[in-house]
Amino acid sequence: MGTDIHGFIECRWDPWLHEDDSRWSGAIDIAHLHDGRSYAAFGALFGVRDTTSFRPLADYRGLPADVSPETLADFEAWSPDAKAASWITWAELAATDWEEAANEVDDCVHEYHRTSDGTWQLHGRNTSLGRFAELAAPTGPEALYRAGRTHPEGTEWADGDRLFRVDRLKRKDAVPDSEWGAVWSVMRTLASRHGDEGVRLVVWFEG
Repeated sequence: MGTDIHGFIECRWDPWLHEDDSRWSGAIDIAHLHDGRSYAAFGALFGVRDTTSFRPLADYRGLPADVSPETLADFEAWSPDAKAASWITWAELAATDWEEAANEVDDCVHEYHRTSDGTWQLHGRNTSLGRFAELAAPTGPEALYRAGRTHPEGTEWADGDRLFRVDRLKRKDAVPDSEWGAVWSVMRTLASRHGDEGVRLVVWFEG
């Protein structure tokens, strides 16, 4: 059974500037912004499913004591299936080192494509496996789907403007903008109005 993420982006006015309005409110359900099921991201952010690659940024904090009514109502609607609730502020996300490398080599082989300036950019993990099989001649499913377990870190297979490599993920690759960019964009915009500490992502998991 798979695991899905649910939650809200919340915001509040700076209580020092708006002493009469310091309560949190639910700004948007993240279902409108994110519909992926990436266990690498779940682990790197919240310590769910993948607990070995990165130190989680905000694991198992529970719901905030001052959680917004909108978020609480949705969380209770998922109970008792809701689990591993946590939250993280935009200030914490903005201060994150997204270039940080994982603690261990990724099981999946990484496919890189050469950009116009000659650098290599990650295209995907365990992608184009048919071509990888031709280049690496893997013996058995383990060597094909989990090349990181059967080849030393840094092993490469060149293929023109494409490169396959046994490598470590960077945190930014575990939480790619292609999946999370819309969430970060909304949080960044709200933070410009409410301050970095006045915007947070509250989540829980199901499954």
